[in-house]
Amino acid sequence: MTAKSNRLFFIDAMRAWAILMMLQGHFIDGLLDPVFRDPNNPVYSIWLYFRGITAPVFFTVSGFIFTYLLIRVPQSGMENPRVSKGIRRGLQLLAIGYLLRLNLGGLFKGQIYNAFYLVDVLHCIGMSILGLIGIYVFTSKRKKWVFPLVLISFTLILFLFERVYKDWSFAFLPDFLANYFTKANGSVFTIIPWFGYATLGAFISVLFTRYKDFKYLYPSAIALSLGMGYLLIYQSTDAFALLYDWTGFEFLKLILSNNYLFIRLGNVFVVFAVFMVLRQLMTNKTILKIGASTLSIYVIHFIILYGSFTGLGLYRFFNRSLSPEIIIPGAILFMIACSYFALQYNKYETLIKSQVVLGARFARIQLLELREASIPVFRELYVRFRLFLRRLLRTVRS
Repeated sequence: MTAKSNRLFFIDAMRAWAILMMLQGHFIDGLLDPVFRDPNNPVYSIWLYFRGITAPVFFTVSGFIFTYLLIRVPQSGMENPRVSKGIRRGLQLLAIGYLLRLNLGGLFKGQIYNAFYLVDVLHCIGMSILGLIGIYVFTSKRKKWVFPLVLISFTLILFLFERVYKDWSFAFLPDFLANYFTKANGSVFTIIPWFGYATLGAFISVLFTRYKDFKYLYPSAIALSLGMGYLLIYQSTDAFALLYDWTGFEFLKLILSNNYLFIRLGNVFVVFAVFMVLRQLMTNKTILKIGASTLSIYVIHFIILYGSFTGLGLYRFFNRSLSPEIIIPGAILFMIACSYFALQYNKYETLIKSQVVLGARFARIQLLELREASIPVFRELYVRFRLFLRRLLRTVRS
């Protein structure tokens, strides 16, 4: 990998693909009439299968990109400037995640609805970034192999024991914290097991970084990804059955009832392989810009589809009521619109932010001036009020 190719374009393209898949997935899932949700329909079943790949790919790529940037700099530990940037980014994602669930109508009534405390993709990615930073800082003073070992250990532990902790209620925690670990209250995603995909992406990025000068990096990576994909998709369930027969461990038996995490992990490896094979075609500027604008796209799609702040989104008016003839072109237009608005926002982001800062500064100055101007007025009113009370009290005594 030469200096020119230090930027992994296929990763940006994967992220663009994942965010577009998420857009159409949320649009179709939220608005398609249940009458057309037939698992026996090959078109619907294929769509459903690929929709299930989206989140694992997105979490894995997010962990890959963040860690790839984190470990490229010469500094280590807390001295690494990417650590403070990552902390700010993680907290920013958490804040945006909660803001998108605010309802202004409820705020005007003095209420915060329960939906505000539910956890979604942004919360989990924000927490995943903070978790990756924690692992990085904890292992920074240790030998080089400790960091990737801890990363892959997190993935294996979270995935192997998912059937054990899935039914835990975490009732000992306040609801807003329990929502990060259980879907019982309505959370869409939880930090466990999804953090496992982020740690896997981080593990892969460590390998890419350490073997970046290897002559056959991509052929080897493609072969390994396809091999791992095949084994996890088609052989992992049988392997867990054999391990259960051999060891008798109950958690292995539980995995057999629904081995979706490892199968989806296999899907992720296959997607990696496909994009690495096509990496020479992944340099289109628009695709790369979409891949770099996932946060803006997510925020815009959430506002349009779910009606953040106002509740007036497409979901409110067309909730599970549209036919395929409308939903398919609608999903395409939805992807185009969200991407276009996000790219336009990013194009003028600096100007918009500067105007917001100027507006806030102007408002602050006006408030300070109003405060200074109002002090004499309130002082005079206070004096007059005291005089009025004295006269009133004298009258009452008389």
